[in-house]
Amino acid sequence: MVVSLKNVSMVSSKLLVAAKSVAADPGAPNAKNQLAAAARAVTESINHLVDVCTSAAPGQKECDGAVRAIQMMRPLLDQPNEPVNDLTYFDCLDTVMEKSQSLGDAMTGIANHAKRSEHEQFGESVKEVSSAICGLVESSAQAAYLVGASDASSVAGKPGLVDLAHFARASQAIQMACQQLSNPTSSQPQILSAATVIAKHTSSLCNACRVASSKTMNPVAKRHFVQSAKDVASATASLVKEIKVLDQEPNEVNRQRCGDATRPLVEAVDSLTTFASSPEFAGMPARISHKARAAQEPITSAGRTIIDGSCSLILSAKSLALNPKDPPAWQSLASHSKEVSDGIKRLVSSIRDKAPGQKECEEAIERLNACIRELDQASLNILSQSTMPHADSSLKAYQEQMENSASEILEKIEPLRCAAKGEAEKLGHAVTQMVGYLGPLVQSAVAGATRTVNSKQQMALLDQTKTVAECCLQLVYAAKGAAGNPKAVHVHADVDDAAEGARDALQELLRTLEALATEAGVVTGLVESVSKAMYRLEERTVVTLLGSSPQPQELSYVDYQTRMVRSAKEVARVAQDMVAHASHDPSRLTPLAADLSHHYAALAADARGAMAATASSDVSGRIRTGVQDLGKACINLTKSAGACQGSPGDTYRQREVADNARVVSEKVSHILAALQAGSRGTQACINAASTVSGIIGDLDTTIMFATAGTLHAQGEGDKFVDHRESILKTAKALVEDTKTLVAGAASSQEQLAVAAQNAVTTILQLAEVVKLGAASLGSHNTEAQVLLMNAVKDVASALGDLVQATKAASGKNIDDPAMAYLKDSAKVMVTNVTSLLKTVRAVEDEHARGTRALESTVEAIWQEIRAFDSGDPPMRKATPEDLVRATRPVTLATAKAVAAGNSGRQDDVIVAANMGRKAIFDLLATSKSASCLAETQDLRSRVLGSGRDCAVRYRELLQAVLEVVQRPTSEGKQSLVASSRSIAMSVTDIVAAAEALKGNDWADPDDPTVIAETELLGAASSIEAAARKLANLQPRRSVKEADESLNFDEMILEAAKSITAATSALVRAASAAQRELVAAGKLGERPLYTSDDGQWSEGLVSAARLVAAATHSLVESANWLVQGQASEEKLISSAKQVASSTAQLLVACKVKAEPDSSSMRGLQVAGNAVKQATDHLVRAAQQSIEQEQEFRLVVNRRMVGGIAQEIVAREEILRKERELEEAREKLAQLRRAKYGSQPQDSL
Repeated sequence: MVVSLKNVSMVSSKLLVAAKSVAADPGAPNAKNQLAAAARAVTESINHLVDVCTSAAPGQKECDGAVRAIQMMRPLLDQPNEPVNDLTYFDCLDTVMEKSQSLGDAMTGIANHAKRSEHEQFGESVKEVSSAICGLVESSAQAAYLVGASDASSVAGKPGLVDLAHFARASQAIQMACQQLSNPTSSQPQILSAATVIAKHTSSLCNACRVASSKTMNPVAKRHFVQSAKDVASATASLVKEIKVLDQEPNEVNRQRCGDATRPLVEAVDSLTTFASSPEFAGMPARISHKARAAQEPITSAGRTIIDGSCSLILSAKSLALNPKDPPAWQSLASHSKEVSDGIKRLVSSIRDKAPGQKECEEAIERLNACIRELDQASLNILSQSTMPHADSSLKAYQEQMENSASEILEKIEPLRCAAKGEAEKLGHAVTQMVGYLGPLVQSAVAGATRTVNSKQQMALLDQTKTVAECCLQLVYAAKGAAGNPKAVHVHADVDDAAEGARDALQELLRTLEALATEAGVVTGLVESVSKAMYRLEERTVVTLLGSSPQPQELSYVDYQTRMVRSAKEVARVAQDMVAHASHDPSRLTPLAADLSHHYAALAADARGAMAATASSDVSGRIRTGVQDLGKACINLTKSAGACQGSPGDTYRQREVADNARVVSEKVSHILAALQAGSRGTQACINAASTVSGIIGDLDTTIMFATAGTLHAQGEGDKFVDHRESILKTAKALVEDTKTLVAGAASSQEQLAVAAQNAVTTILQLAEVVKLGAASLGSHNTEAQVLLMNAVKDVASALGDLVQATKAASGKNIDDPAMAYLKDSAKVMVTNVTSLLKTVRAVEDEHARGTRALESTVEAIWQEIRAFDSGDPPMRKATPEDLVRATRPVTLATAKAVAAGNSGRQDDVIVAANMGRKAIFDLLATSKSASCLAETQDLRSRVLGSGRDCAVRYRELLQAVLEVVQRPTSEGKQSLVASSRSIAMSVTDIVAAAEALKGNDWADPDDPTVIAETELLGAASSIEAAARKLANLQPRRSVKEADESLNFDEMILEAAKSITAATSALVRAASAAQRELVAAGKLGERPLYTSDDGQWSEGLVSAARLVAAATHSLVESANWLVQGQASEEKLISSAKQVASSTAQLLVACKVKAEPDSSSMRGLQVAGNAVKQATDHLVRAAQQSIEQEQEFRLVVNRRMVGGIAQEIVAREEILRKERELEEAREKLAQLRRAKYGSQPQDSL
């Protein structure tokens, strides 16, 4: 009784405190929920006190307590404008279903136990009914709140740094559980239940603190959350120990000790809840509109019906407990049971019908379909060259609007994806916000198309916008299907795929818009992009790296530091490139400014993560200030670049670009200094890795010179012996530096920095002395030079890997995976240095250096496979064709290795080893790069796996060669053939994977069939251009008498136009015939040039080119004729050449085509049209000649004059005959040059 009174006193006090808080600030977050929870706690305490202090007939106290508990739930349904618990909408539905089933069982139990007068069981059933009704009403209130908050007319809430309601509920649950532990009457199951509740809620509080500390930019708050989480965890651990003792020995002493252990936990939780309730961390609650309250009404009404019916049901059961044989009471119980059942059915139906976001999704689908129809109509208008609506603004303004809208849609995709997969209450708002920006995007695209002169550009922009709209439509469909239900996992993959597709389409559109803007010298969008990145620096967010695991992996400060250094250096590099192009090529400035904005955006995104990851407020502030200052400098540089591109040659603008670029470089140095202040040692590692990368590049260049035989000794007397000791001494020093570097991972940042710098200095010295030693071997020992340079290159690569591993392991504990990777890297480093020492000793021994080369290459390939498996992103791009080309050196190297194994000569062995090393290295790098083009994970794995398998098998081949060289046997030589066959199979797999990467729509640009089709279409376009030129020609002005006919020029021009139209149709028909042959399988899709199909394609190309050339010649002849600069004979000759080349094209097509095919019939029709048009032109020209030959002949009757006239005529005949013979000889020479020694045709 005393304990019960204390409980009543305590909960009443809390009720008064909650009431005071609500009275002081009725709109405070979660205040009303806390008041309602305090009131329920008072009711439960009073019920418990009544049970202890009063006595009544069996079942009466239980019924009264149940009614009071159920009635206390009614206020939750009055105005559900705050969340009651953490359940999602579909969790509420599941809870309602579960509680309704429990309620049905309990109601059946009431009836059965009342009938049998089983009073104790009757009381338990009444309590079960009460518990089920309370849970059901609570879930109903939460569902009603989610319906109201998700309504489009409501104002969506904004989450704060922490969920205050969650903290309050967890705090209350922990306090109630602690009271249960302190209660002397608690049973052992109740103690275990309380312990479970405490463990669950303290864990959730600690996780919430961890998330809050990573989100906040306030270093004081960050430390407070971390410390509070530690206090709660420590107090929980102490309490759990006491609970275990109490569970094993339940006595008063242990109960007292357990009660004492609850106090530190309650204090820690209260302190944390008070701190988290600060207005600084509070969000903005949702505001429920009147329309949304109407949407809530069916759920709240059904809930109230359940409350009324269940209270009446319990009162009826109360009378049955006293008189089980009272018929009216049984009738009343049945009536109220039906009322409760109907209310539950109505509640479940209302919750299902009112699922949030469904109506908004349907409206969004209608709007998106309307947008797609609008884009289709605009495309049709462009294709039909119809009049487009007049645009009010400029193209630049519309492109900026499109860019802004697309950027906003891109920002809304991720919230929509998350809402569709598990946050039903946010689905409606997320869909509405995304679709709200699509309308302006489409309108700007259509209006911008009216301002674009280039029809191809118009269609490209509209097509990309339509793709965006279709992808967004697909995403809305997927979101509607998922409905925010976290348990509908079977459709979550569809949501992810649709979101990824929409994201890709938007990024492609943004790239297009950016390219258009930069081509025009517009930098407004780039400035906006940098400004957005600066603004996001102030946002609270957790930056994560999405790996292969479903859970995001949080990055450390070192990871952000590495990425920021890379981005900052890229910003500085692009700024210097802009200075170089400002005076020589200003048109490149805006594309470079676009690169600058991209690198800055990546830098700013990583800066947010670095600020959250660092524990130093000073470093965080310096990073924020440095990145913001750099953003301002980038904006100034971008603006000056746009002005300089608009005014090329303006020295003032060029100087302005140079000044702003210098400021950018200064700000980059400030950021690097801030990052180094946060972690000097890791910064030194980053710099060291960059230096080592440069050393490796220098060594690659030296290897190229050595391979070419141009690496000469510095002096005639220079010998390798003079350099051997220096190499060995420097290599041993590098080993010592390596040990210091590995130890530096567990040391201070200062020691790590010194170790990294010393290692880089030593590897520089080693590379130099090895280069001198390799040069001293002489250019006649190229393979030995390459062997030595490869050995030191392996050491440099291993050092670079070791530096990266040391950086990643810095500050980690001994069990961290990064430490294990560091140990492996150190072993590889030692192995490579040992290999270098062996190579140095063996390089002058002609009988051993081939074997040493094999051993070195086998180890190097294994290390390259290890790096290949690490998952690091590729540094360059590669196409499927690059992957196929990378297999050819592998095939050659395999043949060399087998030949070297059979011959056993050291020179052959060293050549095979060096060639194989480079071939496998290139193959692995190309495989990793090409795998990024794969559209599916299976295909990517296939590409990577085939490349890796080939490398492994080649390594096995080299191991077999090594064994054969050391111990020659016939069995060993036979195994080389088997190994080479396995490599050939691997190469075949790689080629097949590369073909799969290409896809079905890929066309090889070197394919003769593709070339034939391209040339045919090109010839058709060329002829059409000639026709357009011909259409612009006008007949020459006549110098004849006014009464002569003037129609010959018009006839000639019309005939020439007919020929060009006919030849254009002919060439296009030939292209169609060629495609039909490929589709029918009579022509290989990708024939070789040496095959019949390849030769036929080559002939088709040649014939098409002849047709195009002859048509152009015809047009030029017509042009010269109407201008009076050529004769009709030349026009006739050109026309006959068109007819001849047309005949050749027809013959080329008929070789493989079916005579009755539709394309062949079309080809024949087009050929006849060319022939008829050519005949018409020849007739017109001949008529013109005959007309001009009608002249008057005046004969001189005098003797001398008549003889002179005859002499002149004979002279003209002789001259014409001589010109005819010269023309025939010239034609013969042309034919001999063209056809060789073939017999000449008669003229």
